[in-house]
Amino acid sequence: MPPFSNQQQKLQKITILGATGSIGQSTIDVISRHPELFSVYALTANSNIELLLTQAKLCHPEYVVVSDKRYFTQAKEMFTREGLKCEVLLGIEGLIQVAGSGDVDLVMAAIVGAAGLLPTLAAVNAGKKVLLANKESLVMSGDLFIQAANENNAQILPIDSEHNAIFQCLPSDYQYGNIVASGISKILLTGSGGPFLNRPISELPTVTPQQACAHPNWDMGQKISVDSATMMNKGLEFIEARYLFGLKPEDIQVVLHPQSIIHSMVQYVDGSVISQMGNPDMRTPIAHALAYPERIESGVKPLDFNTVANFSFTEPEVVRFPNLYLAIQASKAGQYATTVLNAANEVSVEAFLQGKIGFTQIAEVNEECLQQTSAHVLDSIDAVIASDEEARLLSQKLIKQMNSSVLQDVI
Repeated sequence: MPPFSNQQQKLQKITILGATGSIGQSTIDVISRHPELFSVYALTANSNIELLLTQAKLCHPEYVVVSDKRYFTQAKEMFTREGLKCEVLLGIEGLIQVAGSGDVDLVMAAIVGAAGLLPTLAAVNAGKKVLLANKESLVMSGDLFIQAANENNAQILPIDSEHNAIFQCLPSDYQYGNIVASGISKILLTGSGGPFLNRPISELPTVTPQQACAHPNWDMGQKISVDSATMMNKGLEFIEARYLFGLKPEDIQVVLHPQSIIHSMVQYVDGSVISQMGNPDMRTPIAHALAYPERIESGVKPLDFNTVANFSFTEPEVVRFPNLYLAIQASKAGQYATTVLNAANEVSVEAFLQGKIGFTQIAEVNEECLQQTSAHVLDSIDAVIASDEEARLLSQKLIKQMNSSVLQDVI
């Protein structure tokens, strides 16, 4: 029997939102192994024009999009000089255009942070097969996002290794929002614990951005690496899992697994636990989602169980990972709280990377921003964006107050 049906043998056109990031680069690596299955319709980048040019030479897209207008003219000149025939588009309008185009079959949503919300929603509203690596889309818009997917018959396939693992471990007839009917007792969401799992807590206030970005297992961008170090990444994944699979907070248990070999597990009522394992390489979930429901080669080295270290598991400490528990509390509070927390965290992580605040102050800013925000209903994307913007302004204000307080203490 052929590995692909006649429908799947049709060359599928893909837009890669966030092509120059780690997920985007891994996606290009996977599809380059299968030119008979995939062609690139569009590549997008924020400001890394040199890498975007290199990728365009390899993939020959019809369009490229530059989000940051400061680099748009430079990009057009570079692409013209190199003789590339792809059209260069600008900003959010360009992102939305290539995400929702009628010529596109697949959209890899890999823009980091809130900036990915609108183009990802454009793909959903156009009924695309969306490979979701931008967890913030669900963290910010949750029910609105899922509603849009249902109304437009969009297929959402998770790319985060944990959610992709859960997806693979669920029964084929899984009933969204009803784990009991599917014979499931709990979803076990694993996390490595990051680079500071065993570091004395007293040393955490003085860790540097370079140390925070040195993840022991995964090769990721700076923002996601810091989120992994604070375990906010796992908190955002907790929120994302709730919306992706229709779960209640009590349905999910976070488990630390430093080896990053078991990517997540599903525990069934009969005592069975089904896990998905593999080397820590994002090309595995990318290949799974690209080819679903079939399988394709990803370029990832298979596990050698003769050399795999012993597996260990533990519960994350509240005092070590306050951001994780902030995210769980926000998830219970509702959509406004998860939107505010995500915005505050993006601002505080950027401030940490710029040396404006310390590592442990990331959680302090996030918590204070939540405490100073009153509960409110987010019943539209416009309301979500407004709440996001207000939280960013408040977080910036809190960081300035922190710096002012430190300066006064020095004086």
